[in-house]
Order: sequence, then C-alpha cells, then structure tokens
Amino acid sequence: MMNKFLPICKQDMEERGWDQLDFLFISGDAYVDHPSFGPAIICRLLEKQGYKVGIITQPDWRSTEDFKKLGKPRLGVLVSAGNLDSMLNKFTAAKKYRSTDNYSPGGKSGCRPERATIVYCNRIREIWKKTPLIIGGIEASLRRFAHYDYWSDSVRKSILIDSRADILIYGMGERQIKEIAVQLDEGIKVSDINTVQGTCYTTNSLESLWDYIEIPSYDDVVRSKQDFAAAFKVQYLEQDPIRGKTIVQKYGDQYVVQNRPAMPLAVQEMDEVYDLPYVRTYHPIYQQAGGVPAISEVKYSIVSHRGCFGGCSFCAIGSHQGRIIQSRSEDSILREAMQFTTQPDFKGYIHDVGGPTANFRIPACQHQSERGACKGRHCLFPAPCKNLDSNHNDYLSLLRKLRALPRVKKVFVRSGLRYDYLMASPNYEEFLQELCNHHVSGQLKVAPEHISPKVMKLMGKQGKDVYVKFAKAYKHANEVVGKEQYLVPYFMSSHPGAGLKEAIELAEFIRDMNYHPQQVQDFIPSPGSLSTCMYYTEINPLTGEKVYVAKDPREKKLQRALMQFRDPKNYQYVYEALTKANRRDLIGYGPKCLIKPPRHNNEPSFSPDGNKQRKLSTNRNKRNIKKRARN
Repeated sequence: MMNKFLPICKQDMEERGWDQLDFLFISGDAYVDHPSFGPAIICRLLEKQGYKVGIITQPDWRSTEDFKKLGKPRLGVLVSAGNLDSMLNKFTAAKKYRSTDNYSPGGKSGCRPERATIVYCNRIREIWKKTPLIIGGIEASLRRFAHYDYWSDSVRKSILIDSRADILIYGMGERQIKEIAVQLDEGIKVSDINTVQGTCYTTNSLESLWDYIEIPSYDDVVRSKQDFAAAFKVQYLEQDPIRGKTIVQKYGDQYVVQNRPAMPLAVQEMDEVYDLPYVRTYHPIYQQAGGVPAISEVKYSIVSHRGCFGGCSFCAIGSHQGRIIQSRSEDSILREAMQFTTQPDFKGYIHDVGGPTANFRIPACQHQSERGACKGRHCLFPAPCKNLDSNHNDYLSLLRKLRALPRVKKVFVRSGLRYDYLMASPNYEEFLQELCNHHVSGQLKVAPEHISPKVMKLMGKQGKDVYVKFAKAYKHANEVVGKEQYLVPYFMSSHPGAGLKEAIELAEFIRDMNYHPQQVQDFIPSPGSLSTCMYYTEINPLTGEKVYVAKDPREKKLQRALMQFRDPKNYQYVYEALTKANRRDLIGYGPKCLIKPPRHNNEPSFSPDGNKQRKLSTNRNKRNIKKRARN
C-alpha cells in the first residue's frame, strides 16, 4: 500500500472520515514528508500513537484565515519555524535578505515571516485562546532562554514568553511529544504538564521545585554582559540528560523553567523513528512551482546517527541534539537503502551517510551512558581524551554493506568528516584508503575553520598541525588507490578572537597551501552557541577572559577579502588590511607576498565609504586614460 501524505485540507480529513484533528501542526517550511524534516517526524510519530494529525505549512500570517482551515484540534496546536531559525533563513551574515529559500516551493523567498514561531503563535492565540500551544524545532530550542539576537542587536526574552506558548520542547522532541500527548489525552491540564524532560514551561512560583539553579534574570542579562555570560555558562555546562540540573530564569513576576534534557533514544527507538511510513518527498501541491529544493540532497541520503561531541564553539548542535551519540542499527539503515533502490528515479547513488558529523557513529566513550558527558571538558580539544573510543570499524562496516547492495553504484560521505577524530583512530589509514577509493567523488570537504592558535582555542578545535597531518594522509591514500582527488577546506572569517593579525595568518596558510577558496564563510552569531555569547559579551563565559571581536563591517569585509586575496576584486581591501596591520612586507613580487604593489606611483587611498572611494578611483583612471589618448 502506498503511503499517504498527512491531511493539509478539510477534503483530506473527510476522505479519512475525520471530523476533528487531535493535533494541528503549523510549520514555517513547505510540507516535505521525509525524516530529514522535523515536522514530518513529529507528525508521523503522533500518527503511529493513534492520534489524528493535520499539517498547515507556511500559512499567510497577515490574517488568521489559513490557521483555521483544518478547524480547532481536540488536544493542541504544535508550532515550528521549520528546519532553520527563521531569521537565519531570511538574512545573511551582512543582514541582507537572502534571495532564495530552499525550504519553500520553487526556492522562493518571503514565504514565512521573521520570527515565525512568535508570529504563528500569536495568530493561534487570536483564534483559540485556551487551546494548548506547544512550540519546538530549532528556533524554539535555541531561543529558550534570554538570548542575543544578532539581527536586532539586542537581548531578547525567552521565545516561550514572547510566543505565549504553554510548553517549549527543546532538542529533537520525540520522547517529549509522546509524553505530552498522553497527558493531554488523559485530561491533564497543560499548565500541570511540567515534569517532562526536554521541555520548558512558565510558572509564577518555585515552591514545588528542588535541586535547581537560578541564573541571572532577563533584566539582569539585559543590563550586564557579565551576567549574560554567567547565565550562558550555566546553560552550557548543564546541557546533559543524566547529570544536568533544572535551570530557572526570572522574567518580571514569571519564571521560565527548563527541565533537564530528554534522555537519548536507544537504538531500537531510533530505528522506529526512521521506519515510520514517510512518503519521502514533497507534497504534490508544490509540483507546479518546481518542488521544494531542500529535498534534492537528502532524498537519497541516510541519517545514521544524531548528536555531536565535537564541541565546536560556533555550533549549537550539542545544545540541540546533545553530545551523546544516538545511532540507528545497520539493519534499519540497510532497509532504508533498499527502499531507495525501488524508486524509479534512483540512479544508484546514495548521496550521504552520516549525521551532524559523518564519522561519529558511536558514543565518545562508555562512561557517557552512566555519567553523561563530562562537565566542562571536551572529547577532542585540546587533544583527544584518553577515554575516547575512536575506532572506525563500525562506520567502515556500514559503508561496506551499503555499497554491496544491489543497484547501489556509489555511496558518498558528505556530511562533514571530523578529521581530528579520524586521525586519533588506530585504523585511520585503512579507513582513508577505503574512503578515497569508494566514497569520495573528486573532492572531500572538511572544516578546519581557522589556523591561528588563539582563534582555534576559542573555537574549541585542535590546531593546524592535525589538519596538515590529515592532508598528507589523504594525499597518500589517494596515491595508494590511484586516484587524483582534492581536499576542500572550509575557513571562517571574523570569529571571536580573530583580528586582522589572525586573518593575515590564515591568508598566509592559504598561500602556502596554494589553495584558492571559492567560498568563504563569515561568522554568523546564531542563537544558542558559545561563540555567539563571546561575540555579544566580548567575554569567554567559561573562563571570564576578554575576547576581541570584529564587529565593524569594514574590518569584517577586510578579513573576508584576505581569505580570497587572489581575487582581483579584493585587491583594495587586501591592500588596506595589510597596510593597517603593518604587514606591507606581504605586498610585493616575492613568493611570500599576497599581492603585488599598486600599478601607479600614487598608492590607493581608503575611506570608510568604500563605494565612494572606488568611484573616485574609477573616475581617476578614466581621466588618466583620456590624458594618455590625447598625448
């Protein structure tokens, strides 16, 4: 029997014989019924529990009409902004509107509002004031406490307060939604559902709480960056389902209470989630618009696990999915791959097998299942922990079985290989040779991010030596298997701690590698990350040390240009950066120089208004050309 999409209109409900939904899901993304999309997982999970679930995607938020089209649900409304934070989805690092949205029909932008979770919830409250309202997804998860918002350059309240929701689910949400659904179905008031791990709620009294930590209030963190850093430190260190404490933050006469994170899913539970009856594509209503672009990379990709113990400061995966790895069984993964081979448009290529980090298939160590992840310590930084289990045999076995399946021509690994973890493995040479021989298509993308020791320390990543060692090992592995394949490193500009000195240090490394970056990434202070706290407060909350932060748009542009110093369009910016940093030794004709001297005797001058200066320079060049023509 062919799987059906969940109801999106009254007609769909009537065809199923439903008069009323149990749960209504409002999503900021277009409807893609695939396990890489959070709304699909939550809806399918509720469906399996016997609940009637309908979904409204990208409603017109300028009125309440779209929100009412499936009627009032019996138990509650669930709201998510989608697979991305709605502000990150709409704006670039330069705070400019993005021209496309891969999670919307045809990639069209503008299909969701800014701060979608809040806007959708306030519309729901206009219609049904007392209906239980539950928010979740990445936007709600990472904005659960008072947080710095880059796009408004301000500290905003917990999204639970601004949205007027009853419960906030943070993390992936499967355990939480099942437990909440049962309690609502049993007639328990939503205001009394306050013990579910992995949730936040509001209260006027702390009398019933015990063993909790109260962090500085919203008013405190708005007034004081030191208090903001102190509050974040507690949130960061208590993010563990086994040893973590309940956290409380005051907002006027209310408190936001965060219960400790939900326990990780066991292997069998992970298998059940990914074995649900997904249609595995976008709803046919989007066909005329050209479909939903986000499905293209994930349709024939496999999520093998969740969680990340990498500990990168600029990433909030640990705060959302946790540091403890949750893996699917080989049988479940192979079943999904066999499903691929029955699809008429499957060409034999599995695009990816992994998770937030491809080769984190097993827990970092055996102690985590009993004690949780170590408080205030990293598994890989500043060096691999002595208890780290870095054996790659499990992942290698999985890849071998996948590529041996009938009709499978190639299995790629694209979801971010952690080379420092791989280099800590006793069998890294064997793994690399098989990777290069079977799972790379011309190039392998990795993310050293930076090479300056100062910046790498703040990023929570090992230094450049381990990357250089890996690059040599990768080259050797390709020589052994007789292939010419390349390494594509990603670097980040303007991360906290990076000034012009550190940016030039990175540019020199890029020069020495003879590498020409086609893409570079500006640091974006997205909610919930350690680096964002450093960006806002200019303090490392874990140590209390001051941190230099490049906030001036001009300096950020210079740092970015230095990473692509060979691009002629960046010449003036690179010249300015080297001059400001007193590194004119890198301007010249020697092998170590980044750029050549100016063509004319008159060196280029610069002003804060770069566009005006370029216009003046262009007009001067035109006058010189006319003068030479007359002569």
